[in-house]
Amino acid sequence: MSSLTYDLTLAGLSVGSAAALTGIGLIVTYRATGVLNFAHGAIAMVCAYSLRQCVVEWGWPLWLGALVTLVVLAPGLGVVLERFVFRPLSVLGSDPAQTLVASIGVFVLLVGGAALVWGQGARDDAPELVSADPWGQLAVVAVLATGVSAVIRWTRFGRELRAVVDDRQLAVLGGIDADRVAAAGWAFGSFTAGLTGVLLAPYVRLDPYGLPLLVMEVVAVAVAARMRSLPVAVVVALGIGVAQSQLTRLHPSGWGEPLLQAVGANLFVVALLIAALVLPRVGTRDALPRTATARVPTPPGAWIVAVVLFLLPLGFAGSDLHTSVQVPALGVVLLSLVVVTGRGGQISLGQAAYAGLGALFTALLAAGRFPGLPRLPELAALAVAVLLVAPLGLLTGWPAISRQGLALALATFAVGVGVSRFVFAQPYATSGLSLDRPAGFDGDRAYYVLELALLAAALLATHALRRGRTGRALAAMRDHESGASAAGVQVPSLKLLAFVSGAALAALGGGMLGMGLRAFDPGAYDPVRGLLWFAAVVVLGADSTLGALAAAALLVGLDAGARGGVAAALIGVLAVLVGRFPGGPYEALRTATQRLRPPRNAGLTTAGVELRRRLRRRAQGRAPHPEPTTATPTDDTATATTSDARLRQGLPTGHISAQSGQRPSTPPNDAKPSQEATTQSDQAQPSQQPPAPTDHAEPAPWPPAPTDHAKHPQRPPTPTHPPPQPPAPADGAPPPPGPPAPGDESGTGGAGGNSNPVLTTRHLHADYGGFTALDDIDLDVPRGRITAVVGPNGAGKSTLFHCLAGTLRPAQGHVRLDDRDITRLPAHARTRLGIARTFQQLAVFPSLTVAENVRVGAEQGRIPDHTAVERALRLLGLEGPVRKLPAAGLPTGTLRRVELARALAGSPRVLLLDEPAAGLDTAEVTALARVLKALAADGTALLVVEHDLDLVADLADVVHVMAAGRIVVSGPPDRVLDTLEAAGR
Repeated sequence: MSSLTYDLTLAGLSVGSAAALTGIGLIVTYRATGVLNFAHGAIAMVCAYSLRQCVVEWGWPLWLGALVTLVVLAPGLGVVLERFVFRPLSVLGSDPAQTLVASIGVFVLLVGGAALVWGQGARDDAPELVSADPWGQLAVVAVLATGVSAVIRWTRFGRELRAVVDDRQLAVLGGIDADRVAAAGWAFGSFTAGLTGVLLAPYVRLDPYGLPLLVMEVVAVAVAARMRSLPVAVVVALGIGVAQSQLTRLHPSGWGEPLLQAVGANLFVVALLIAALVLPRVGTRDALPRTATARVPTPPGAWIVAVVLFLLPLGFAGSDLHTSVQVPALGVVLLSLVVVTGRGGQISLGQAAYAGLGALFTALLAAGRFPGLPRLPELAALAVAVLLVAPLGLLTGWPAISRQGLALALATFAVGVGVSRFVFAQPYATSGLSLDRPAGFDGDRAYYVLELALLAAALLATHALRRGRTGRALAAMRDHESGASAAGVQVPSLKLLAFVSGAALAALGGGMLGMGLRAFDPGAYDPVRGLLWFAAVVVLGADSTLGALAAAALLVGLDAGARGGVAAALIGVLAVLVGRFPGGPYEALRTATQRLRPPRNAGLTTAGVELRRRLRRRAQGRAPHPEPTTATPTDDTATATTSDARLRQGLPTGHISAQSGQRPSTPPNDAKPSQEATTQSDQAQPSQQPPAPTDHAEPAPWPPAPTDHAKHPQRPPTPTHPPPQPPAPADGAPPPPGPPAPGDESGTGGAGGNSNPVLTTRHLHADYGGFTALDDIDLDVPRGRITAVVGPNGAGKSTLFHCLAGTLRPAQGHVRLDDRDITRLPAHARTRLGIARTFQQLAVFPSLTVAENVRVGAEQGRIPDHTAVERALRLLGLEGPVRKLPAAGLPTGTLRRVELARALAGSPRVLLLDEPAAGLDTAEVTALARVLKALAADGTALLVVEHDLDLVADLADVVHVMAAGRIVVSGPPDRVLDTLEAAGR
């Protein structure tokens, strides 16, 4: 018995040593570049194939082949990847998740390239570099771990490495050669990958798909070490390796035997699941880049071409038609990624698992082998399989609630690998399964017609999830998750909806694919396929249903018409280029077309022609009798500059003066504004021009005079534009309160005489890793008043704001809305109770138009109101042509108005404004102040966190000064700000 234990321990140490090498390489690469190298396993596979090629095929000595493979090829491959793939991403400052897409692209490219060069068959004649005795491998691991730890901790290079990871641009400004550091990290990481591959190859089947996946399964050891500690990674790897070997001694009887055998053979997969789903997360701030999920504009007639191409196989016969039946099925699977990734913005690397479960459940139900259910006809079995798999989408949807970017990628990849290893690879689940086609659709042509019908249904379902209220909410969540939550979108529920819907579509496509092949093939749903499908959808347009269909045709057609691996290699190349062309191949083609197009002489646009005509008319009218102006010169150049800018912005040339409230002249009716956004400089005071005749009504500009547009929850506003009137007091009620008297520090009161605060905090505490951010905060935000919070950076203002908005839960204390305790409510629930917020960093949804951005706030608000959108647009001066423009690319001033309009469209009782004047010029700040005063006069409770003390002095009724997490001074703005000014002197 002791001999057996010793032998198993040695075997486990051998496996653990290879896993430790992988962990070391992944950690070093991550610490040098900030990239979790998903291509690590593919590099290991390429190096193992290369050593075999040198020794077995070419007859080189083992030492020479190992030297070339490990000292030249592996590090060189890492340097090439850093230089041509990942350096452009880091130099451009790309989102970390964009590097994840590129890393997956490298994985797919290397797998496809290996399949092209060496074929897809497995090889069992790889040369043995080190004997099976684990002591040599342990020595290598110990030397590498000790040496790397010493270099990172004690050397100048290690300090430079840590600096580059923390902030690459700052490190460069400090004189560090970030490119040299990153290249060294990639070279060493690739060296460890190559060493892992050549050590494992003699003991596993060497094929382009199996070895990369086997290496990536042990990423758990790097995640368990928090991508930082090399000793922890080595200990975890050796421990799991020994435990996996010792589990082979257990042979229980009954139903537990196959399960225990599966766990014993895949303990690293279990560790991956635990590390990805339970342990502290890595890269939680990463998000899928907007460019990776942008919807590609559909060229005119593209759908007609697509329909013709999909109907064309009906004229095929023989093997061509047999291959074509795979395209609609794979198209349905890829549509699931359009829902989850393209529309929901969530990284999902486990869709192959749901497709495989759909095929497996369909086969089990049709064969009568599904526990508890009778045998069903094939079509009914497919429908029931979809219903059974859809709830399993929670396996990846639930982790997605609290994860983004890299953490979510690991979680979904772990689920996909777990399903593959514990379900598809187990004989008790898949042995002896066959899958027939539905009755009446046995022939390829008839079955293809059925597939087209199911594909049309899937397209309609996808279209429904991309339109209307749900579609806007999904797009908002994708573009800005925090902003969507603040707008009232139930982000957790929406993520679950996306993953459940995606699982259902993947199951439908997987079942169709299984019936088309007439068998359940576990290899067709391998996790590597999931990575390939994800990369294909992302590079061909993640939010494009047409792109998903094109990806399906490309993947099936290329591999069927050429040597296997062509499609993977092509998709890999496109994914690798994501750094240079973030918009995908469509953007690359448009850029190339524009460069090849001969230059044309510049000419006036339509707006420019109309502007020139208007200027000439005005100049002719003024020439005989010039009229002086009261503010600024009226030369044609100044008029052209101001008017042309306003026409380009899509705003009327007439404007209400921020001081006088009077409107300058309006343009003649032949001046049509174009569809471009306002710029900050164009918000400056317009000069007053002589009146010009006009015969058309003009949309209300921004800022309007204070009116009743801001909807109070208890009194609907009027749709017209009357002069501002104070609210009439009810019988026996006191008149509306004015500003607080000097010395009044409470700031309570409100419209209609209600003196009770709307939003209150009591004894609020918040901590960050032992640092006290808030210390016993008591705050009242009364209705009808503007409450301001000021203080230096680090005073705790943002933390207080997050506690009020629901994005941070305080350690102690309570937050109340009227008499209701809302301390534990999430942000979207507070929004629906009447608390709206804006962000210091703009929180708008770039893929939605201005009107759609505002509509999200109205749809998710606490009081449904069909007129809320138009009222908010009119109040903020967004009702012109600018309302139809996408928010992407609009200037800061316009986006600030869009964000505020979205918040107001939800009919809030409390409005939380986090530095609303950031990025605005003087005229825009003045306009903003007028709107906020009008909202307060209408009964809204406002809390403003602002650094502009002049704006605070003009706006606030009560000012609270924070320092070191406490409120140190409170009172009317004149007294508080004078005190601060005196203290500053």
